[in-house]
This record gives sequence, C-alpha cells and structure tokens, in this order.
Amino acid sequence: MASESKPGFFQRLKDRLTRPGGSIGSGLARLFGARRIDDSILEELESRLLAADVGVQVTEELLDGLRKRVARQQLDNVDALLAALRSDITALLVPVAKPLVIDRSVKPYTILVVGVNGSGKTTTIGKLAHRYRSAGLKVMLAAGDTFRAAAVEQIGIWAERTGAELIAQQTGADPAAVAFDAFAAARSRGADILIADTAGRLQAQAHLMEELRKVRRVLGKADPAAPHEVLLVLDANQGQNALSQALQFHEAVGVTGLVLTKLDGTAKGGIVLAIARRLKLPIRFIGIGEGAEDFGEFDAAAFAAALIEGGSST
Repeated sequence: MASESKPGFFQRLKDRLTRPGGSIGSGLARLFGARRIDDSILEELESRLLAADVGVQVTEELLDGLRKRVARQQLDNVDALLAALRSDITALLVPVAKPLVIDRSVKPYTILVVGVNGSGKTTTIGKLAHRYRSAGLKVMLAAGDTFRAAAVEQIGIWAERTGAELIAQQTGADPAAVAFDAFAAARSRGADILIADTAGRLQAQAHLMEELRKVRRVLGKADPAAPHEVLLVLDANQGQNALSQALQFHEAVGVTGLVLTKLDGTAKGGIVLAIARRLKLPIRFIGIGEGAEDFGEFDAAAFAAALIEGGSST
C-alpha cells in the first residue's frame, strides 16, 4: 500500500534527517583516524548521542554495550564502533517499527488523529488521505477541530486535493458530534477509511484532554471497536518534550500508533530512540518534509543508518 518509492524515500531520509556533517557518526573516523577505541572516542560518541536527543538513559545503555565489546576486543576502530552502534539502534527500533495495517473487512476503518498545535497533524491527515486514496480506497475526513475556522479550511483543502470526502460543521460545534455524524456518513456511503481530526491541544489542559476522551467514547458507541487506531502526531523537533506529550496522550486516550514529523533538517532525530525505549508504542509513519512523497512507513534499519550516517559518509 505504500505510495512512496522506498529507495527514494529512504535516501531523502538520510539526506534530511541531519544537516550536512551533523549526523552522529559524521567525521568521527577522520577525527580519530584508525587508532584503537579509547575513552576519548567513547566520550565524543556520548556527546553526539546526547546532542541528537537520544536521552541519558538510552545513551548509557548503548554505550554500556559498546564498552563491553571494546573490552572483549571485538571492536578495534571507529568504523567497527559505528557499525555496532547502528546495529544496536536497529535492534532497539525493530520492535516498534510496525506499519499500520488497514483491516479491509472493517468499514469504515476509523483513525482518530491527536496531537498538540503545530505538530503537523493536519498535514499528516492530508498525507494519509493521499496514501489511501492512491491505493484505491474510499476515504472520508472529519473536521473535528471545530475551534479554529482555519483548521476546517485546511482539512477541506486536503480533501479536495486528494479526492476524499469531507464532513464538517460550523465553528464551535461539538467535536464529538462531528465525529459521530462523520462515522454515520462514512458507514452509509460505504467509505473504507474515516480519518477524524481533533483540536490541537496542550496535553496539560485537562478539560481539552477530557474532550478527546469524549470523542473516543462517542465513536465507541457508534462501533464498539472504533476508533480502530489512535494516531498521535509528534514533532521530532520538540525533543524530550515530545516524549512528555506521548506519555500524557497515551494515558488520556490510549494511543495505538505514532507519527513522527519534521525530521528533515533537525539534529534531534534521536528522540525516536527515547520514545521507542520508554513507550514501546508502534511507530507507524515518519515525515521528512511537506510533500506527500516525504511521508512513509517507519523502517528501523533505514532510520538507524540515517541517524548514524546522515547524508554524508562517516
């Protein structure tokens, strides 16, 4: 079902995940030459992992494993060290690299999309609509962010652009009512997928988080299995704050999958490791730019390679 050309998408990931010369492994071999691994090399690697927002806990775990192999003389130069690190990061990410599988026997398969303002939520909805419309599925969008007229307009543009149907009400309407009506319309019109937007909110605003719970409850009344997926959209540039958001949204509404956006041009891609280690939630998609082609399924090995190598050689 993937709409992206995998080699093209993952090459763009390597090019965009970190700025030139900014990957974790960039220039490390040139900096230290072919000498044997010592404390100074490991300290430099630790600094780079922390700078990439991998987080203290995951950095310590990764370095502990590397030190043990160095002590056993299994790693004798920087290239071997980086290869081992790449392998360890891949192993950490493999359990959470789970693509979203649409159950075609369920109609409408309902995806509730949540996240804070500015995370890329509306753009993600548009890219999902493009992806599933390109696969020949009938898609309906629910404009559940009723607090901002601009939000309804934006999702309407994506609906028109992708050929998805749109269910919207006036500004200030009850978001749960919008979701319920959209589900009924999607079912009656034979839609394959319903993607429901929600108001971007700060996770600390309790009344808004309660509203999200209400939307979920109302969908559950329409179909006990709905929503079939609760996708949390996180801006990777938020670093450790993205981890905090994920924890609180998961507690509030039971997140079932993650979308990590804005990974292009940031040196903070390491937050993905911290989120994977802490939450163990499936990472469904990543975004590396504004275009529909800059959106693809999360791949552990490709991401590890991009994080270590970036767009340039190590």
